[in-house]
Amino acid sequence: MTKFALGTVQFGMQYGIANKTGQVDFNKAKDILNLAKKIGINTLDTAISYGDSEKNLGKIGINNFKVITKLPILPKENNDIKKWIFDQTKNSLDRLKLKKIYCLLLHRPIQQNKKYVKLLRDGLEMLKKLKIVEKIGVSIYSTNELKIINQLYEVDLIQAPFNLIDRRLYATGWLDKLKSMGVEVHVRSIFLQGLLLMKKNNIPTQFSKWLPLWNKWHDWQEQNSISATQACISFINRFPQIDKIVVGVESRKQLKQIFEMSKKNCDYNFPDLSCNDENLINPSKWETL
Repeated sequence: MTKFALGTVQFGMQYGIANKTGQVDFNKAKDILNLAKKIGINTLDTAISYGDSEKNLGKIGINNFKVITKLPILPKENNDIKKWIFDQTKNSLDRLKLKKIYCLLLHRPIQQNKKYVKLLRDGLEMLKKLKIVEKIGVSIYSTNELKIINQLYEVDLIQAPFNLIDRRLYATGWLDKLKSMGVEVHVRSIFLQGLLLMKKNNIPTQFSKWLPLWNKWHDWQEQNSISATQACISFINRFPQIDKIVVGVESRKQLKQIFEMSKKNCDYNFPDLSCNDENLINPSKWETL
């Protein structure tokens, strides 16, 4: 079974700075899922806030996959949080045409109202008791969130960004700590939304501030005769603590290429591209650059 999980945000909306084709249409999405199944991908990642992603997945049929979805941010005015959690999850299951899901994540957990933490936690645990979800967890954007989350929730699964540039999950010691706690670790953004795969001349001017980093990255690829895709995947594969690598694609061809690259054993001395600048490593900041 492959270590990859298929991210499906592109099935419901246009996503990614390198996206050239927009939202993946229904038939292409179906082809991608058929290939995913064929190559041993057993996990899908989606979210209630991913446009029509859940709805389209339900239409295609995903009974043979483990499905992870995410709750949106809690509304400011909410008189019955448990009911809101249950209703959101039930509606999600209806769209997915499933009776249960593998994991339910809190999307942007730190933005949730702290005074409702116990109610949120109780609501998630209720879904586990009802066997509507097998696991509960959080999707984070920064390892700074983990210390707070660790005090508030007992989670089964963490999803976090991790790539050649954003190495915080490992550098802070959290990757090892999470594994020692028995938490399932899924990483996303291994291509930094496609930025790491772009030709140097195609990198948008808003990222010119980090030109020395791009020069270092592309010079290293040329010196080692390795593609960006293969290097990004090989780097992630160095960390056995990671349970799943979430990748999103726009076509069957892209998924096949990623899978083929993952089978190549590449033992390289990777360049140190580490950067903790939130303006680069957090895509939600890119619009303000």
